[in-house]
Amino acid sequence: MTVTLTSTTTSDDVVRTPSARGPVAPSRGTLQPLRLDQVAVTGGPWGRRQDVNADATLAHVEHWLEREGWLGNFDATAAGASGADRAGREFADSETYKLLEAMAWEHGRTGDAELDARLQAIVARVAAAQAPDGYLSTAFGRPGTPDRWTDLEWGHELYCLGHLFQAGVARARTAGPDLLLQVCTRAADLVCDVFGPGGIESVCGHPEIEPALVELYRVTGERRYLEQARLFLERRGHQVLSEIEFGRSYFQDDEPIRDAEVLRGHAVRATYLSSGAVDLAVETGDDELLAAVVRQWDATVARRTYLTGGMGSRHQDEAFGEDFVLPPDRAYSETCAGIGSVQLAWRLLLAQGDPRYADLIERTLYNVVDAGPSASGTAFFYTNTLHQRVLGTVPDPDQAVPRAASSLRAPWFAVSCCPTNVARTFASLQTLLATTDDEGVQVHQYAPATLTADLPGDRRMAVRVVTDYPRSGRVEVVVDEAPGTPVTLTLRVPSWAVGATLSDGGTTSPVAPGSAAVTRVFAAGDVVRLDLPVAPRFTVADGRIDAVRGTVAVERGPQVLCVESVDLPGRVHVDELVVDTSQPPVEVDGEVQVQGWLRPHADAAWPYGTPGEPAPAASTPTQPVRLAPYADWAERGPTTMRVFLPAASTTAPATTTPQEA
Repeated sequence: MTVTLTSTTTSDDVVRTPSARGPVAPSRGTLQPLRLDQVAVTGGPWGRRQDVNADATLAHVEHWLEREGWLGNFDATAAGASGADRAGREFADSETYKLLEAMAWEHGRTGDAELDARLQAIVARVAAAQAPDGYLSTAFGRPGTPDRWTDLEWGHELYCLGHLFQAGVARARTAGPDLLLQVCTRAADLVCDVFGPGGIESVCGHPEIEPALVELYRVTGERRYLEQARLFLERRGHQVLSEIEFGRSYFQDDEPIRDAEVLRGHAVRATYLSSGAVDLAVETGDDELLAAVVRQWDATVARRTYLTGGMGSRHQDEAFGEDFVLPPDRAYSETCAGIGSVQLAWRLLLAQGDPRYADLIERTLYNVVDAGPSASGTAFFYTNTLHQRVLGTVPDPDQAVPRAASSLRAPWFAVSCCPTNVARTFASLQTLLATTDDEGVQVHQYAPATLTADLPGDRRMAVRVVTDYPRSGRVEVVVDEAPGTPVTLTLRVPSWAVGATLSDGGTTSPVAPGSAAVTRVFAAGDVVRLDLPVAPRFTVADGRIDAVRGTVAVERGPQVLCVESVDLPGRVHVDELVVDTSQPPVEVDGEVQVQGWLRPHADAAWPYGTPGEPAPAASTPTQPVRLAPYADWAERGPTTMRVFLPAASTTAPATTTPQEA
């Protein structure tokens, strides 16, 4: 498909105007997402995150892409310069494309003209680097670089193009087709020529182009792109890539996706591939493929997912571990894997409507995605450990660091996929809040927001969500506009919210975890209120997770909490703390506290004994210990931290002073 543009964004074969649809726009499914112009976050934690993303993160990312030479790679390619001294890793192009996607969603959200000008300037540099036949890469296919398509295992050529296509989709949906979409369709046409029937019968080592091709099909109507996504998905798992040291499961080429029982291998690759599979299944009506992904998601959530929603417990290959191998101190839990998990769960939610998918989205957003960037939006975690044993050092604000080397958030990484992924996620975050179907509106994530839904029969429903969630559990949905016919308003009740109540028309009723629905004729001014019990609570892990047996975690509402050494007497190491589980966590003046004591800090001749031996006496009396949201950890400088806390149900007061760690 070739798109020829005019000043009025008209192509030679189709006239399209901005659809205002979000990153995922399925043609069918149980639920449909609201358009960008139908939903807006108006405050609360997610409103602040969107503001910081717009005001600081986008410019920060653009600065580092320029500084590190990753944007300059496109200029050098356009000029025909040798790529022998090209800057960055082989996948560095993708960071520019993710920035463009973030800018497109942000421009669509706010209409910021200055941002739009910056976006178009970058697009012009990217377009200038595209070869006449549509090929686009600064790492391959030019003097001083390897030939095209010669390293499908590690080269990331198709992966980078996938992110390009998603940027083009974002731009087309928010501003109409322009130069960026033209660049995308030319590159996609080439991919179909090269990897289509009779072409190279292989796949990219890093899935990403699969969901991107489906979304590009949804924007352009070009069926060829959907078919190419199908080919890539069906080929994978048939050993089309070369064997590598991590094994074929690393890039999901060990078994066909229809046969797999659980997500495995590189966590980001796995979630991106499964997202593409859901997209394909929905568009083609392939119930078998959809059922396979659901089966794998179920097993992964039950056996291979951290309390935070994080995925990936192995550092050497950024991969899932075996079932129940979830050590907190070795959690890789990459920010990008959390974002991939959100993308996958959102697609499954749209396809099937089950609120458990929204539960995982909420958990992952609050405890992985929100933990990634600093409050300032200019420093980032790449990995998200659940147990920090050493204080670490403050990263140099003017230097990029290795991807997983920093125990504090760093301004940039040699592999900086996470900052750009965070940027595009927060720029489009409002699209995850609510959906619609023929019967009404479903609210999945709670934040101050305005929502409008177009229902069948030219009916319209407009509501405001009023809440300070998760600080409190009260969520009010205020009706601003309603048709004169029955509408169903559905509110998600999180899985942890045992004891929730729903109030409507003067009647309050208990509601169980899952969904609470009200069906009636609404009028402007009506209020439906959901009260969720967000009081802090102890959580214990499945006994098969050996690494955290004998410990407890504390959660409050959707947030996982942690203890940091900066909050302990004398800043002792967090590993000295034992929590008294006979006394439940409480909230005092807005702070969550548990009762605990500090172990004696003394060298032992031998750290083992026989069952039944008395435990050493505590070295301090039981005292309140402050906990903080895990997502905020390390905002106050170097600290030790842990989520799962050694637990006991007895106390042994003493008066000795603990030594500092």
